[in-house]
Amino acid sequence: MKKLLLIALVFTYSFHVNAQIETPQPSPTSKVEQKVGLTDFSFEYSRPGVKGRTIFGDLVPYGKVWRTGANLRTKITFNNPITVGGKELKAGTYAIFTIPQATSWEVIFYTEYAGGGAPATLDETKVAARVSADVHEIPFNVESFTMDINNLSNNGGTLEFLWAKTYVGVPFTVPTDATVSKSIDKVMAGPGAGDYYAAAAYYLEEGKDINKAKVWIDKAVEMNKQDPKFWQLRRQALIYAKAGDKKGAVKAAKASLELAEKAGNADYVKMNTESIAEWSK
Repeated sequence: MKKLLLIALVFTYSFHVNAQIETPQPSPTSKVEQKVGLTDFSFEYSRPGVKGRTIFGDLVPYGKVWRTGANLRTKITFNNPITVGGKELKAGTYAIFTIPQATSWEVIFYTEYAGGGAPATLDETKVAARVSADVHEIPFNVESFTMDINNLSNNGGTLEFLWAKTYVGVPFTVPTDATVSKSIDKVMAGPGAGDYYAAAAYYLEEGKDINKAKVWIDKAVEMNKQDPKFWQLRRQALIYAKAGDKKGAVKAAKASLELAEKAGNADYVKMNTESIAEWSK
């Protein structure tokens, strides 16, 4: 009897667990991704509906911190620093809180982005940026709360909020020009030490023109002469040896050995010691 009762209880529990009904969220979650210049943006937020209600000044009171959506905090993420309201924000993730008023909103980028809802009191040490933006009335009704990035250019855009008949836009800039200019300057200045080293190493490993490899490794070592690297000098020694310049190979190996000893790298100490003995014969 007890066994039958236990089986019946297990069956009843399994039925209730497996028979759960999935229903739509009243405020469905949305994730938006947008590239602005060279910066990747994404934001996640919930989209409550108007549903015949008065939104701003009623459902969303004036003068109080709003989570800017529903459910969990609205989060924005970007992989490069941006400038908003004259203040630079580091790359990362932020919660977006707003304080709506009839004619303007305060838009707040908050470093503590986890959790649901807005805090009763903002911790000013966690306010990364605060910007005021004008409210504009639009001639049609936006039923579902909407966020987007528009007015795109290489150097910025506008973070937009739309709900009911209200539009608020927050302009921001991204460091595209600085990034591209730095890249142009680097390329136009010619290859760096790492480029020469990589090319020389590839030529050595693939048995290609060893004399070209010798020229390139010399350039790499010269560029790093203020801060020489034992592993780079080791590669120089191997290339010189392959090119038949045993004297140059020993010189480079001794320099690599000295730096490897200072760095405490036993593997390079051993390799250079053995090579010096071999090439000095």
